[in-house]
Order: sequence, then structure tokens, then C-alpha cells
Amino acid sequence: MAGALGRDKPLRKIAEAFDELAAALNSWDPEVGVSVANFSRACSLVSPLFGCLGIAFKFAEMDYVAKVNDLAEASKSFKSLQTLIDQDMERDCVRTAGSHTRNLLRVKRGLDMVRVLFEQILITEGNSLKGPASKAYAQVFAPHHGWAIRKAVGAGMYALPTKAQLLRKLNEDENSAMIHMQSYICASAPLILYVNGLYAARELGLDW
Repeated sequence: MAGALGRDKPLRKIAEAFDELAAALNSWDPEVGVSVANFSRACSLVSPLFGCLGIAFKFAEMDYVAKVNDLAEASKSFKSLQTLIDQDMERDCVRTAGSHTRNLLRVKRGLDMVRVLFEQILITEGNSLKGPASKAYAQVFAPHHGWAIRKAVGAGMYALPTKAQLLRKLNEDENSAMIHMQSYICASAPLILYVNGLYAARELGLDW
């Protein structure tokens, strides 16, 4: 029976896209850096996953999608992530709401949340996603959210799909899903570190 996304295989597409980004990162030219177009395209493939997690991550889905769309639009003007950040620095608008640099930081958090979620799914027995999702949210998003959002997310955790339901939505069996999740974990980690490094090198910080 086809899942909620028809016969699409979003998990496989996510894994393949981030494998390509990681490979590019290993052979990147420091003068060119990571392509905004390729980065935003890979990030856009993650969007359906937030939708599959239900109301608990509705805030993340809406926020993430809007900011990925901004980066996709920015790719028409900027070739690399570093030139995108440097332009905002020149214009003194790094921390301004809606700036590309601010949006990139929040997209990176979305990628990190998914990485931790997948890690927790792989090491957690049973069919419940509440533990893995709660740990991923607590580690990545909660430190940046106020009490009201944290409370709403906590309530939404009770409406999460089971692991089996999530895999059906993603049109994967457990074996294929585990392979793609592990692939994403391995590929996204150096990319997240790279983006963090762009902010660190410019003394912009990450906690805002």
C-alpha cells in the first residue's frame, strides 16, 4: 500500500542529495565553497519529513520551508554560502529578521534536528518515536525556544506517528530506512560542522 507521499521515496532522495553534498565538501575549492543552489535543493528534500512527524513539528516545518525557499531564491544571486554570509556582513544585517545568514542558521538547525532524530531512532528499540523526537527537540531546538513553544511541542509529542507509521508514510521498510538514515547522519555531520565553521570564522556566534 502506498504511503501518504504516494510512491515517492523522500528518505532515499534525502540520503542521496546529502551524500553528494558531502562528496563535494571533501573536494571543495576554498575559493568557491558550498553552492547555495545545491545546498538549498538538498535541504528542500527534507521538508516532507517534518510534515510526516505531525503537529509536534508543525512549527519546524513552516519555519524550515520558508527559510529554505529564501535560500533557494538567494542562490540566483550568490554562488556560495560564504559569499552569502559575507554580503550580509557588509550590509550589517546579519541578525536582522529575514536575512539570509539568519535563515541559513535556522535551516542548519533543522538539518541537525533530523540528524539527532535519526541517530536516536537507530539506537532506540520499540515502535514509539516520542523518545527519539523529544531528545532531538531538547538538544537542538529547545534552547532557542520560549516556554510557550516548548510546552506546545511537548503536548504535540503525544500525537507523533509510530515508527511503523512513519516508515509507511516514507514508503520504506525498516531495513532500507535504517540504511538511508545512517547515510544522512554520516553525510550531514561534516556539512553542519562546515556551516558552524563559517559563523565561527566570522565571530558571528551560533546562539541567536
